[in-house]
Amino acid sequence: MAVENAVAESGPTIRIVGFLCNWCSYGGADTAGVCRFKQPTDLRIIRIPCTGRMDPLFAAKALITGADGVLVSGCHPRDCHYAVGNFYARRRLEVLKHFLPFMGIDERRFHYTWVSASEGQRWQEVVTRFSEQIHGLGPNPGVGSHGLKA
Repeated sequence: MAVENAVAESGPTIRIVGFLCNWCSYGGADTAGVCRFKQPTDLRIIRIPCTGRMDPLFAAKALITGADGVLVSGCHPRDCHYAVGNFYARRRLEVLKHFLPFMGIDERRFHYTWVSASEGQRWQEVVTRFSEQIHGLGPNPGVGSHGLKA
């Protein structure tokens, strides 16, 4: 349900959904906010317990139902709160990235990265760079007005 809410939310013309690890990347985003680093406003964050617990179909569903981009961010390898969650995530997200073109979705609309809670400036750089990339690509052309493939 959170995916649909993040995609359907009115606001900016470009919609980017971010799945952030509770332990690291969400803290990094919070640090960037507390430090008042300038960030794009078109990212809608969904807080998840660990990227290793995230089903890659959540990202695919977001792109299919109207998101213009999806960013997944978790703990650095070997720093995962659950020991190996990000290793599982990396494997699954790589498969998803290679599968997106078969779904008619430009793989540049999807990105995953690792950001720790203390890396507010890195978070700001990652989200700014990805947002600029999505703005360059424009709205997701593979999605019709009802969130279904055209």
